[in-house]
Amino acid sequence: MATDLTSGSKVSTRPSSSTSELFGGTYARGPATIEVSDTAWVQAMLDVEHALGGPALTAEQIDIAELGRLAADHISPAVPLAVRFSATHTGATSQDIIDTAMMLVSARALKPLLKDAAAGSQAAARLAHVHRTTPVMGRTLLQDAVPTSLGLKAAGWMTTIDEAVAELRSVPLAVQMGGPVGHRDPAVATRVAEQLELASPVIPWHTDRIRPVRLACALGLLAGAFAKIARDVTLSAVLREGDPDPAHPRGGSSAMQHKRNPVAAVSVLACSKRVPGLVATMLASMEQEDERAAGAWQAEWGTLTDLLRLTGSAAAWGRDLLEHLQVDAAAAAASAGADPDLGFAGELVDRALKAHHR
Repeated sequence: MATDLTSGSKVSTRPSSSTSELFGGTYARGPATIEVSDTAWVQAMLDVEHALGGPALTAEQIDIAELGRLAADHISPAVPLAVRFSATHTGATSQDIIDTAMMLVSARALKPLLKDAAAGSQAAARLAHVHRTTPVMGRTLLQDAVPTSLGLKAAGWMTTIDEAVAELRSVPLAVQMGGPVGHRDPAVATRVAEQLELASPVIPWHTDRIRPVRLACALGLLAGAFAKIARDVTLSAVLREGDPDPAHPRGGSSAMQHKRNPVAAVSVLACSKRVPGLVATMLASMEQEDERAAGAWQAEWGTLTDLLRLTGSAAAWGRDLLEHLQVDAAAAAASAGADPDLGFAGELVDRALKAHHR
């Protein structure tokens, strides 16, 4: 049961989610999805209000469907929610609550997302080590080039993930407590930041959108890193997805019973293809007028939510792909010809693995 925001009466609710049940298995795989649900967003806003001195509430105590309806009337879910915190909300704006909640949602979603990414990178590291000198024909412009090693290819995947993860970790997730026009006492932001374990900005960033855009771009880099790996796998004649559960093989075709489609690789690509447009929307939303934007700021909420969900899904699928990837070493060696020259592939793999394990 939850409390109606306007009347205070008890109403029945069901879990609120903005993720499609039909396509969610592809676009919302992994634990990061839970951290960007409607329930997670409401909980983050409640946690921000609590950090301002309000009572501790849980999202289950809120009628999220009713909150969404009222949010449409105010262009903000924070406005109808604030009536529950009239004694402590004074001085905070809806942007303070939503921006800080957005950073809190992001911080919570990044934990499982980065865990999946790190596991994917570690799986690539194992492949690089095992296949350090396994020869395979290199390909450029989709044509045979000269031999290289499968280990070096895997080391490249590992390094790409590691670099994207480093970018994500470097994004400062800071509270927003500027008040109506950005001149609120910075001590408020410091106090809220300490309680929520977020960064405290030098000054409010209500129309300086560098932080959410940096986050969006970094998410785009990670999605792109996994997309490169997935594309390599779909084009390879020597790499094949393995079934996590051999008793229940996946990837079947409705028309060709002999086929086993690369489900994880295709799912990574399906998620990552949607990411660049969302990053572009975040970049376009940087044009925010005066002390509060009309439209551009509001466009960020769902966009960043989708970015976190899709990138989290790509990371989860990418981890699955790399942890179960099967290599046909004999076919790889045969493709490289007799006595192939691998150049400095082995040394480069060693350098990459050393950097990875630092």
